[in-house]
Amino acid sequence: MASRSAPTTQSPPIPAGLSRDQLLQVYRYLRLTRTLEERLTALYRQTKVVGGLFRSLGQEGESVGSAFALERGQHRDFLSPLTRNLGAMLVMGVEPVQILRQYMAKAGSPTQGREMNIHFGDLERGYLGQISHLGDMIPVMAGITLTFKMRGEPRVGLVYIGDGGMSTGAFHEGINFAAVQRLPLVVIGEYNHWAYSTPPARQFAVTRLADRVKGYGIPAITVDGNDVLAVYEATKDAVERARGGKGVHFIEVTTYRRKGHAEHDDQHYVPKEELERWARENDPIDRYVKRLVDSGWADDADLKDIDERVGVEIDESTDACEGEPLPAPDSSLTAVYARPGAAPRLWFRDL
Repeated sequence: MASRSAPTTQSPPIPAGLSRDQLLQVYRYLRLTRTLEERLTALYRQTKVVGGLFRSLGQEGESVGSAFALERGQHRDFLSPLTRNLGAMLVMGVEPVQILRQYMAKAGSPTQGREMNIHFGDLERGYLGQISHLGDMIPVMAGITLTFKMRGEPRVGLVYIGDGGMSTGAFHEGINFAAVQRLPLVVIGEYNHWAYSTPPARQFAVTRLADRVKGYGIPAITVDGNDVLAVYEATKDAVERARGGKGVHFIEVTTYRRKGHAEHDDQHYVPKEELERWARENDPIDRYVKRLVDSGWADDADLKDIDERVGVEIDESTDACEGEPLPAPDSSLTAVYARPGAAPRLWFRDL
């Protein structure tokens, strides 16, 4: 009688063509984002952060998943984040020590102590920090992607906008221009339920952000923003279509802002039970960990190893810059005016 072999269990196929190593990279970026922001919160409470602190708690998945779909490196795709897209910046190559220096306004920060959070760029790594006028980065990125089209470069731009920022005129002007010009631009619309303290019902009459842009002739879809792989797959498809000349694409990511507008905001306008429910049932990192383990793509030891290495990296980055100096007072005009200290010039004499 022939012996019967024991049944074997096989892991389900990994979605979107990602490798196991890439799945673990995604987890590392998620954990790095949260751990870095937790460290920044501690420094803020110690009054070591200059200015405000903006968290992405509960929204890390959409930032990491979307940026991971881009071609990265010198002269590749281009990204512009908002304040809650720290995870996207880390994916594009920003180092935690740069973020720490920036928030603490150190002389060695990317802006030499002249700005805070992620208001800085690196054109070689492929990202441009936002300005605080929400909505304005849509026309800026339309202009950048117009250069890609005019030069015949197979590059794509990715830009983020919140549900509140979509109420600005700059957003609508920029996305209409991008649609008419069929620019290689992917727009991530974050439905996070709060524009500072204003709920969506007081901003727009439609149900979905995607419905707000379809009138411009733009393909628009809605995905679960707390499912990092769903965001990755949707963005990957949109990026490939934009690169192929099919114009602008809009992805609405449904998520939830579990912190106030900034660390100073006590969220008194948000029902406590709503925050607790989103934290308990829909945390993007918890959901991703469960899927990794349940699918057999990673085990607890893999994730623990990443957690420990991320913790060491944040500790070492903090130690490296915490004692660094602030900018020297006599450097305050450097890179602000073309010729600091020079006599004023009467420009009309040159006409």
